[in-house]
Amino acid sequence: TILLILGFLSTLAAIALIAVAVTQNKPLPKNIKYGIVLDAGSSHTNLYVYEWPAEKENDTGVVKQVEVCKVEGPGISGYSHATEEAGPSLAQCLQQAKEVIPSAQHKETPVYLGATAGMRLLRLQNKSAADKVLSSVENTLRLAPFNFQGARIITGQEEGAYGWITINYLLGNFKQVSGWKKLLRSLTSSSETSGALDLGGASTQITFVSKDLSLESPENQLYFRLYGKDYQVYTHSFLCYGKDQALQQKLARDLQASTSTPSSSLLDPCFHQGYQRTINISDFFKNPCTSDKKKELPFSQLYIEGEGDYQKCRENIQILFNKTNCPYSSCSFNGIYLPPLQGDFGAFSAFYFVMNFLNLTSEPKPLALNKVTSTIESFCARPWQEVKTAYHHIKEKYLSEYCFSGAYILSLLENGYEFTENNWQKIHFLGKIGSSDAGWTLGYMLNLTNMIPAEDPAEPPLSHGSYVGLMVLFSLVLVSVLLFAWLLFHKPKCLQKGIV
Repeated sequence: TILLILGFLSTLAAIALIAVAVTQNKPLPKNIKYGIVLDAGSSHTNLYVYEWPAEKENDTGVVKQVEVCKVEGPGISGYSHATEEAGPSLAQCLQQAKEVIPSAQHKETPVYLGATAGMRLLRLQNKSAADKVLSSVENTLRLAPFNFQGARIITGQEEGAYGWITINYLLGNFKQVSGWKKLLRSLTSSSETSGALDLGGASTQITFVSKDLSLESPENQLYFRLYGKDYQVYTHSFLCYGKDQALQQKLARDLQASTSTPSSSLLDPCFHQGYQRTINISDFFKNPCTSDKKKELPFSQLYIEGEGDYQKCRENIQILFNKTNCPYSSCSFNGIYLPPLQGDFGAFSAFYFVMNFLNLTSEPKPLALNKVTSTIESFCARPWQEVKTAYHHIKEKYLSEYCFSGAYILSLLENGYEFTENNWQKIHFLGKIGSSDAGWTLGYMLNLTNMIPAEDPAEPPLSHGSYVGLMVLFSLVLVSVLLFAWLLFHKPKCLQKGIV
């Protein structure tokens, strides 16, 4: 009987020890949340899928990009004449998101659409059409199995600020994270955060933390609290100064300059020699960026011929930046306040795409300004036929504008923001950082996660104290049973005398 009892107790204690250890130490389920942000830009729309753990750090979720889908066709502002088609154009990318996100989590996954400068311009030009486009988009997103949270036109200030949040998050400037900060040592600076330079088709943004930020222009200041710290940033968005609208502005000014002898032909130094393009005058002046330069012309079409002269092109572009009037202590252009530039800057979107095409982003360290200038000058001087043959895989519209875009970027950074040979190398052209695209959408998602309630993290079934206590108890029981069994079978002399 005693043997049976001892055997039973030892077996029970061993089973209890194993059960507690296995239960306590089994892998905890991953509690992952998802979010979708659609970036409805002036030329196209991208859908991004983000994920983050439900347990948040200092009230801000740890978000990373897991999927990107480029919507086919133009940006949603391009559907102004067929507004009902804007929403359905997103269907393919929404289907892709459905496949990436577990079906059980579709209903709880928030989806947001932010429209940028293309829709800002359409709203100025035709508010009714803009409203109908947004309504079509909203209807499509409501029909998707996700948790629709809104489709709206974000301000230029928001676009700039969220871009700043994105690059600083990815560079590890908000908190110490392993990975990208070590990987991108060249991007670390003496300042705590990096500035952000964003260039789209219709607008451009500059955002950075400045120690010399004065109260002169409070509308250019924003406040954020991220990962337990407060940030005060300067930001400004220049509508009509994205690369596409800047070209339209330049052509309108060139057309104005030829008023003495109006001609349907225009020799343009910003296009390659041998290149030709035709523009409908009626469409040209409908744009809010050029409507103030409208004039009656004796012809309905404008014929553009390329000249391929970089220096002349720069002179033409510089007229876009009015530096004559500054009501503040310091300005960028057009009378807009700009505090002194500080720290490193990450330049992304079209800044990166253009510079990457020109092979100016592959060096480990940023190239000197004179090297960048000479590269763009040499590219502009190449005849169109030669360029077209060398880059036959690139769409003609994009390829034909790289000369202008390169010259415009240098003009914007040098003449507009006053980067010089001395601080040029503080600009780093960024496409991706790790697996995430540099842009405003990740910053938008990061900010929105502040509004998603934190959930209790998945915890082991026992507290650490209870786990240790039970392990000790069952171990003592097992040891006691084994010791008693040993004593019983070996019958030491002291026990034997006691029995005698």
